[in-house]
Amino acid sequence: MPLPTQPLDADVPASNTRRRLLLGAAAAAAGATLPAVGQAQGAWPNRPVRVIVPFPPGGLTDAYARMYAEQLSRKFGQPFNIENKTGAGGTLGAGEVAKAAPDGYTLLISTSTPTWQAKVLYKKLPYTPVKDFDPIALFPSGALLVAVNANVPAKNLRELIAYAKTNPAAWGTYGAGSWAHMLGDVVNKREKLNMVVAHYRGEAPMLTDLIGGQIQAGVGSVQGILPHIQSGKLRAIGATGKVRTPRLPELTTLVEQGFTAPVFGMEGFLPFAAPAGTPRDILDKLSAAVRDASNTPELKALREQFGIPNVPVSDPAEVRKTWAEDAAEWTTLATDLGITLD
Repeated sequence: MPLPTQPLDADVPASNTRRRLLLGAAAAAAGATLPAVGQAQGAWPNRPVRVIVPFPPGGLTDAYARMYAEQLSRKFGQPFNIENKTGAGGTLGAGEVAKAAPDGYTLLISTSTPTWQAKVLYKKLPYTPVKDFDPIALFPSGALLVAVNANVPAKNLRELIAYAKTNPAAWGTYGAGSWAHMLGDVVNKREKLNMVVAHYRGEAPMLTDLIGGQIQAGVGSVQGILPHIQSGKLRAIGATGKVRTPRLPELTTLVEQGFTAPVFGMEGFLPFAAPAGTPRDILDKLSAAVRDASNTPELKALREQFGIPNVPVSDPAEVRKTWAEDAAEWTTLATDLGITLD
């Protein structure tokens, strides 16, 4: 880095001038080595990395984030610290990442709602969904389960619909604008129901109310709901997707039950992203690290726990292609349903 220079005035003593020239020459010689040193000091990552999860602890998104953060910390030798920044359907946390410096030190692991669907769900946002993020990987979210409180006499979605026609009923989601929200809206519209679609800040508080009977039905992850099915507090009545979840092979899918709207058979992703403009080499390093981590026993066990048969999409070209396609599909679905949140 060049040092500031000062003109040599005629009235400066010769000795001072000579000293200044010698010092300047020494500084120039030392400066020749600075680019390499600066480059080494600037190699990413050389300090802790923030990983923002815009939902509270306890759900699939948070579990994925913590497990991968641990693997990335080992891989890169720097802490990848999880920060749960909740609020406004995940858009507060996502917005913070979108506006962060694109230097690889602030990352996002989220549902697709704040990164994709929010584009049509909100009229005013401090960021532009899809455009303000660069994708790193897409974590498959697996099937969602529709479950009811054990006191609700429904064993499938058709029976829940019949129940809701003659009884007050509320359908819980883990967030406004989420896949669970869309499912509830589609059921209401197609079946001409008036179920309250109740939105929570994450899966854990929704399950608390479902178990307590404050709501009658709810939608969540396999791992989140399964322990409560096993304890007898909840009953699963159907699953999303076109194939049955490995953790509950006896449970029919909603498609099998005759519900054919696209939202019942779709498969979701949890995007792992950085602010738009993050250097490609950093994104590629992270994608490769996700690919390596996905083959570890810890991540294989996590996918088994959540009934997720697929590994993440982590090849950079495939990630960008799938990101563009799925973002368009999910935002179209939200548009068609006419969901708005502000």
